[in-house]
Amino acid sequence: MIHQYKQNGYNIVIDAFSGSVHSVDDVAYDIIGMYETNEKDEILKEITKKYGITENDVLLCLSDIEKLKEQKQLFCEDIYADKADVLKGKNNVIKALCLHVAHTCNLNCSYCFAGQGKYKGDRAIMSLETGKRAIDFLIENSGDRKNLEVDFFGGEPLMNFEVVKEIVKYARSKEKENGKNFRFTLTTNGILLDDEVTDFCNREMNNVVLSLDGRREVHDRFRKDYLGRGSYDVIVPKFLDFVKKRGDKSYYIRGTYTHKNTDFTNDILHMADLGFKELSMEPVVCAPDDECALTKEDLPTLFRQYEILADEMIKRNREGRGFTFYHYMIDLENGPCIYKRISGCGSGTEYMAVTPWGELYPCHQFVGDESYSMGDIWDGVTNTSLREKFRKCNAYSREECKNCWAKLYCSGGCAANAYHAAGDIGKIYEYGCELFKKRMECAIMIQVDKAVKGL
Repeated sequence: MIHQYKQNGYNIVIDAFSGSVHSVDDVAYDIIGMYETNEKDEILKEITKKYGITENDVLLCLSDIEKLKEQKQLFCEDIYADKADVLKGKNNVIKALCLHVAHTCNLNCSYCFAGQGKYKGDRAIMSLETGKRAIDFLIENSGDRKNLEVDFFGGEPLMNFEVVKEIVKYARSKEKENGKNFRFTLTTNGILLDDEVTDFCNREMNNVVLSLDGRREVHDRFRKDYLGRGSYDVIVPKFLDFVKKRGDKSYYIRGTYTHKNTDFTNDILHMADLGFKELSMEPVVCAPDDECALTKEDLPTLFRQYEILADEMIKRNREGRGFTFYHYMIDLENGPCIYKRISGCGSGTEYMAVTPWGELYPCHQFVGDESYSMGDIWDGVTNTSLREKFRKCNAYSREECKNCWAKLYCSGGCAANAYHAAGDIGKIYEYGCELFKKRMECAIMIQVDKAVKGL
């Protein structure tokens, strides 16, 4: 399967099944586009007429294309379709948990998918006993996997900071005897960041996610406290101090853009100008009738914003002031293995969320929907039919993905987004698919630019 597009002066050709990316001239671009649907004589006639070149020139280009096809770098056959259903097999190893240590929050963000951290229920915090049991559950169900991941999530997890510290301490005490290595992540809105939290995170957290939506007026539109006050001026100094002290350890600033700021590139660049180098900006997930919901009419603007961002990133990188954008992180040479490219994040199978009272859900975006309860950390996964349904989610399981060039980049997309958009994890979130494909085009163009410029 071939995907072709033009961006930033490049003619880019992607072979979906080999993963090969080609930057070609106009002649080769058009010939590749005609190659599978036209006879050689038709190609010769049209290309010589269009470009005023000789038949020999066209034949030389056709020869190069045929060589690439023989080398399985163009028009490569799909050799993975019949393997998709067996890749996950019957393996019930769990490698990661998202611990909802606090179903409460000190901000009142109106677009919050978690309903201010309550997830359609009552406010709650996780006890240390439950947290310890979650760690034991993960160890017991991790098989021979050495590296295990635990995300501290909310609500706002720092509202239960003492328990977070004790859970980490307990997990560390279990590493050696069980042959495990825990890697921790914490997501915070920053209100409670102080020296103690910073020191702890820099010592124990492999990654920290800091929530900031960009420009002051954009951030404060939705991210307010319970008195209606914006949080930008409170958290930005704390984030700057945190990042400075974090040094070369992983973090990223995570923002959300909505219908109210479809010019979100300005928010990303604002954060970069503040000095933050690891950035992410996600489209809002909310009901279609919500005031901040993205619309079909927004798509052309959003597409252009991603292009502007890619161009600006290239420019800034050349100037020595580059930054990383999460959605443009792609490794074309040593990227994810084919298992990951087909099976995706592993929600509901390898990865699960744990509520404050120990209930298991496929991921944090399903918490609060009782029809997606999978069991608990004491009795394990009891809703095995639901686990099997998630196991079948992959890049080949959705009819809508059948002819999509990007399916081995998105692995079939997010099951939670599909559920919320289409009512079924076996469907797709069409709007999200369009945004994803544009992001991949931009990410690949940046890599093409680096290769062409020898960077």
